Amino acid sequence: MRNKGKAESPVEAVRPVSNLPRHVAIIMDGNNRWAKQRKLPGAAGHKAGLEAVRTIMEACSDQGIETLTLFAFSSENWRRPETEVSALMSLFLNALKREVKKLVKNNIRLRVIGDRHRFSQAIQQHIADAEQLTAGNDGCTVVIAADYGGRWDIAQAARSLAGRVLTGDIQVSDITPESFQSTISIGELPEPDLCIRTGGERRISNFLLWQMAYTELYFTDTYWPDFNKEEFHKALEDYSRRERRFGKTSNKEGE
Repeated sequence: MRNKGKAESPVEAVRPVSNLPRHVAIIMDGNNRWAKQRKLPGAAGHKAGLEAVRTIMEACSDQGIETLTLFAFSSENWRRPETEVSALMSLFLNALKREVKKLVKNNIRLRVIGDRHRFSQAIQQHIADAEQLTAGNDGCTVVIAADYGGRWDIAQAARSLAGRVLTGDIQVSDITPESFQSTISIGELPEPDLCIRTGGERRISNFLLWQMAYTELYFTDTYWPDFNKEEFHKALEDYSRRERRFGKTSNKEGE
């Protein structure tokens, strides 16, 4: 589904949606183009994007959605201009410092997935602190994919299983889709039911390649900073009308 344009005004109350996804994943795209449209520096787009993150986190909590995974920074994003990467790292660190108390207050559990080694020690420490402080929360789980790539994720799971074979902990025959699932990032969480990509592109860009085998995809032209509760509701409504077969015959055949 491709949703054209953005809503003219936010909606405070929306119709309830049946058949909600348990896990929503979002590729947050369009921050730079949003800023360019307004003749603003790229950093302004990323700051506006952070406000959209807060909005959608609140919407997920309101709707009772169990898990929200946000693609914040890909493995390939290190190739962007140094000034932009520096601004993103500063924004990420400040968000970790400022938002943790709100997460605790709102009963949200934070998880961060990806290869953390290229982040500064300060960012790594604040990630660990935030995860620890929110570990006991049992509301919505918010997963931030940072320095993350789906191919990296599959490779690290394969390395882990291969290491267990070398130590004799498991046999080669024990490497199955189920054992891989238990080793991949967020393998213990429900697989994404719905993946939303903002900004008009129609691809998943190396995001959760293993986890999204049967995920429903929703694409919108709306830039991420403009993706409000009404736009999110449109995505949920579209999802609720789909029939998920997981390889089985359609229930509607023969009607």
